[in-house]
Amino acid sequence: MTFEIAMALAVLAATVVLFVSEWLRVDVIAIAVMLTLAWLKLVTPAQAFSGFAGNAVISIIAVMILGYGVDRSGIMQSITGPIVRLAGTSERRLTALVSAAVGFISAFMQNIGAAALFLPALLRIARRTHIPESRLLMPMGFAAILGGTLTMVASGPLIILNDLLRQADVPTFGLFSVTPVGLALLAAGLAYFFVFGKSVLPARKSAQEEEGTGAQQVLIETWKLPSTVYECAIGPDSSLVGRTREEAELWKRYHLNLLALAEGDDISYAPWRYTRFATGQKLALIGPSEDLERFTRDWQLTPQSTEVFQSLRTGQSSGFAELIIPPRAPLVGKTLRDVALRKHHTVEPILLLSGAAEMREDFSDQPLQAGDAMIVHGQWETIKALDDRTNFVLVTPVARHITGRSKPVVSLACFLGAVALVLLGAPLAVGLLTGVLAMVILRVLTIDEAYKAVDWRTVFLLAGLIPLGVAMDNTGAAKYISEWMIRLLGGQHPIVIMTSVAVLTTLFSLFMSNVAATVLLVPLVILIAQQVGIAPRALALLVAICASNSFVLPTHQVNALLMSPGGYRNADYIKAGGIMTMLFLAVAVGLVYLIYT
Repeated sequence: MTFEIAMALAVLAATVVLFVSEWLRVDVIAIAVMLTLAWLKLVTPAQAFSGFAGNAVISIIAVMILGYGVDRSGIMQSITGPIVRLAGTSERRLTALVSAAVGFISAFMQNIGAAALFLPALLRIARRTHIPESRLLMPMGFAAILGGTLTMVASGPLIILNDLLRQADVPTFGLFSVTPVGLALLAAGLAYFFVFGKSVLPARKSAQEEEGTGAQQVLIETWKLPSTVYECAIGPDSSLVGRTREEAELWKRYHLNLLALAEGDDISYAPWRYTRFATGQKLALIGPSEDLERFTRDWQLTPQSTEVFQSLRTGQSSGFAELIIPPRAPLVGKTLRDVALRKHHTVEPILLLSGAAEMREDFSDQPLQAGDAMIVHGQWETIKALDDRTNFVLVTPVARHITGRSKPVVSLACFLGAVALVLLGAPLAVGLLTGVLAMVILRVLTIDEAYKAVDWRTVFLLAGLIPLGVAMDNTGAAKYISEWMIRLLGGQHPIVIMTSVAVLTTLFSLFMSNVAATVLLVPLVILIAQQVGIAPRALALLVAICASNSFVLPTHQVNALLMSPGGYRNADYIKAGGIMTMLFLAVAVGLVYLIYT
């Protein structure tokens, strides 16, 4: 063992300890590893920072932006509806249904793309069903990784395997040769989470969700805001028909706020004061329950509870927000009636704080002053649009992903076009980044929104660990470990040898590119197989399959992508992923031994 190999192995050991102990954040650990390797001169400065230009890092940046663009277009809502109707609110059924779909899509699409396609939909399902994101995202991510073992074109290691076999003059595999093993692995993963999901998965909200929920709770508790949404329908005999909301004196007489009005499939949020009521309309109101009862009784309305205003009740796409009127704002001195806040901005004013005065009833004719604070209720998208720093300054944090209906078909076409480029042979990063550029050029999103969509913690996590794989290769540490294992395996039973190869591949894939681990190990295991009498192509296939066995740490692209939205910690991956890793090893080794040796 050389001094360089010893240092590389020491850095690897320290990295594992830091990940397991969680003394530092994962991105800080990755940056420390990157810089340590450079200071120890185990890699050159260019190699230390090469991860930021690596295919994996650029790909995941592109995937985040593409997912954001598809999400904000609103098209994923058409996916969440059928899934929820089919699975109901059962956590197990949702997990199994979504994971199975993602797993099979990953058979022909890069697993990072499949995960990105379903991530926005799954986040919305979680909010709609009140199931923590952490319960749904990890099973979906694991299924995407497992789906990469279904065909020989589903993952980088399997794609490159046949080239390595040809170089060694070993028979290659057909497109579906690996499918029996892949199906068993996917089925094992689905069964694992179906049976043990609640025991191994954390019930934790993401940081973004906690921030948004916390802000809403603070507003509601501080200002004693009404938070229960009531619904009622206007029948043909109601005396409200033909009247405007101002004539009904909803605000002035009943102290009620009309959040939305539904007519058929159309929903109008914060309808204008001169909007006229009609038979068949449904109203979403907030306010004191006794005033609501009086209102429905006076106007012969029918209280009801439907799915029409589900998003208002859950806060999925709307909520309360605090706005401040800055100095020299053009609307200073004007009233809400002058501004027509509902008509032009579709938000419902709830409370006005002007000086020491707190106004909750009709303040339509109260002149607005610089420094006034107003609590409004509306869709997150429209609330965000009010934050122009000219008339209003938004104080309340809103959800990061704001869904609208901005070019849904174009956004989906950009995403699928990017995936198609990859399937046609374009490098993953090039194909996906081309889709991002198309979204910007076609105005699905702005370039500033694209920058904001990137989770830089994930980027630094991946980019910081890539040099560790380079150092393992440059110093000969990876080859040293492999050759040391060969010496230990002499004369062992084929199952022992195959298990050892599977474990070694799994360890390498945690800190190296899975393609790099495959390229390094396949030639070595072919030599091992020839020496111990095992079919070389079987041992090589086992390496390519186990290069996807990356569940115990968030170092795989898919796991890194889901870490922040799911609010996961390293310990969560160690707990759930550790069992999945052992299950993967047992199924992969057992089936490869039975089928291919």
